[in-house]
Amino acid sequence: MTTLAGRIRKARLRVGMSQQQLAERLKVTRGAVANWEGANGVAPATERLQRIAQETGASFEWLATGRGACKYEPLPEDIPGVIGAELVSDHLELRLLHALRAVPRRQQGRIIQTVESHARIYLADNME
Repeated sequence: MTTLAGRIRKARLRVGMSQQQLAERLKVTRGAVANWEGANGVAPATERLQRIAQETGASFEWLATGRGACKYEPLPEDIPGVIGAELVSDHLELRLLHALRAVPRRQQGRIIQTVESHARIYLADNME
């Protein structure tokens, strides 16, 4: 069985995230993430471990104990309002989704409008 430090590192690397990126999402220093992943590092608090699981898509049980599947697999009743059953198809889409979720809800609409505006400009420029 791997150590907690190894599981945190594996979860982070599985989604292509750097220590700095995880630190920014958790609002901690990169050094804190490095300590959690180090052989003699300290374990993050339970609340922090829950956030690591959310940000990396790892199962909290696996992350905390090493038991069960690494990847979080929600039960159908856990999926709030599945809309169109869209799936993330690559790491860039996943990064965009994680970045959007990290922003306060009141700011998300503006970000979506900006991305949609850029998409419309791109499409208009490439339809000629």
